Formats: sequence, C-alpha cells, structure tokens
Amino acid sequence: MKDERIISPTKLAEDDSELTLRPQTLSQYIGQTKIKENLEVFIKAAKMRNEALDHCLFYGPPGLGKTTLANIIANEMGVEIRHTSGPSIERGGDLAAILTTLTPGSVLFIDEIHRLPKSVEEILYPAMEDFVLDIVVGKDSTARTIRIDLPPFTLVGATTRAGDLSAPLRDRFGVISQLEYYNIKDLRKIIIRTSSIYQFPIEEEAALELAKRSRGTPRVANRLFRRVRDFAQVKGYSIITLELCKLALNQMNVDEAGLDYTDHKYLRGIIERYNGGPVGVEALAASIGEEVQTLEDVYEPYLLQEGYIKRTPRGRVATEKAYRHLNIEYYSLF
Repeated sequence: MKDERIISPTKLAEDDSELTLRPQTLSQYIGQTKIKENLEVFIKAAKMRNEALDHCLFYGPPGLGKTTLANIIANEMGVEIRHTSGPSIERGGDLAAILTTLTPGSVLFIDEIHRLPKSVEEILYPAMEDFVLDIVVGKDSTARTIRIDLPPFTLVGATTRAGDLSAPLRDRFGVISQLEYYNIKDLRKIIIRTSSIYQFPIEEEAALELAKRSRGTPRVANRLFRRVRDFAQVKGYSIITLELCKLALNQMNVDEAGLDYTDHKYLRGIIERYNGGPVGVEALAASIGEEVQTLEDVYEPYLLQEGYIKRTPRGRVATEKAYRHLNIEYYSLF
C-alpha cells in the first residue's frame, strides 16, 4: 500500500476524460513551439545513440502541460513512465524503492520536485549523474556504504517554483525549459481539438471567446469547455454558440479577461482594503480568506503577466489596469 502511495505506473489521480484530452506525441502537442522543436531534436539524438534521454526540468505556472510533456517523452522514446511527486517521497528509502524498479531507458516523472526533502535530494545526485544508488548501512563507526548500479533512466522534474530548487539539483538537469502562457490562437486550437474529442461541436466564434477567457492555460480552457458543454446540454443545445458561451461564462463569474471571483477578490482586497497597496501577500491572503501558496502559484502569475499587479520590495500593488478593469477610479499617490 505504501508503494502505491509513492508511485503509480500510469497517472496520479487523473480521471479518464483528462487522460483522453492529453496529446500522446509531439506532433499532437499544441503550443510551446520552441520547447517542442528542441525536444524533438534531443529525443531523436538519444534514440540514434541508443541512450536514455538526458534529464529534463520543466517549470512554469500550473496547467501549461508539464505532465503532458513527460508522458510524450516516454511515448516518443518508446519506454515506460513512472509518476510520483516530491511530497510523496519522504525518506531516502522511498526513493530507493522507486529507482530500483526502473527499467533501462524508462522515465521517472517527479511532480512538485522542489518539495523533495534535502536528504532525498542528496541520494538523487549520484543516481542522476552516474546511475548508482549509495545506501548507508549501520551507524557511527560501523556505518558503510553499499553501491547499487541503476539502469540508465531519464528523470523529468516539474515545478511551479523553479526558484525553490537547490542549485546542485537544478545543475544536474541537461534540459531545462520554461513553459509560457499560451496565446489565444493556440488555445482556440486546443478548444476545437477538445470539442472534437468530446464530439460536441463549438462555433469558431465561441471557441475564440472561450480562448480569450482561459487565462492563457490549456487546463483552464478544457475545464471551461466542459462546464459550457454542461450548460449547452441542459438547455438543449446541440452546438456551443457564442451567445451560450458568454451566458455560461458570465454565470460562472469568468469575465472577458478570464478573471474569476478569486481574482476580483484579490484585486479588490488590494484596492479597497489597502488603498491599492503595497501590501504583503500574507496580510492580503488573510484578509480575503485564501492560502498564500494558492495566491502565489495559481493567481498571481497571470495577474503579473497581464499587468494587473506589481511586486515591489514592500509588497503587492494594484496597477491602473486593475482599477480600470474593476471600474474603480484610479489615483496615484506618486
């Protein structure tokens, strides 16, 4: 039972529909063009040399396709993939149990790799560099190290907080890629693909509207499509129209810029409670009833990207764009 908690040979807690939506090859993958082109070269070169692909690190906001890329790497290399996450590997023995079950060339995917304990990281270093596992047996003067050879494998790490990775761990990755938010054109393609998979048609204008409100994130686009489809089916539509799409999204409090209820609460918290800022994220989170990590990992990256807030040494500040978006009169104290 413990091993099942640590590792799964397929996926961690994903439903069948989510698995269906994930592209299986680089040719099916939409967006992140530069990363995709580079991976294609690296994978082909590794296969020509009959070697395992070099270790890969993907970082960026949640929902941009880090897990999907890990699965694609395994598919393109023709090897198995094992999934686990940083918080699940609590001790060195947990990691050893995983590494010793790998087969030659296989992919080990560690989500939230920045949350690995330091003691586990140190065991991972020789495994990544030399494909060996050093296990300490005994204590004090009787302690000795047993070295176990591992098959060549590819570690794929994913994180939303690249800055929290230790330098020694980061330096051991041969391929480091930052995933960017998607443009509207690529999101529209993803939504149309999702529509085809679910066999529920959507008008071009509706797909474009949905793309505009998806926060530059495929996961959000697919989630919103499913919810709009719910509205369509209940109201007796056989196709998602632009009118229905707007109705459903407005009903779910997703505005024209893709900001939802929590985004509005966040921005209004800065503007109305703290006069536009600056305010520390801990104080802001407490005042609006949200977790600090949720704000930092899920909401702030997009608000920063779109220019609704700024980070300063003294805290978060709402920009003039945020005031305009909320129809609040803007004034500057500077």
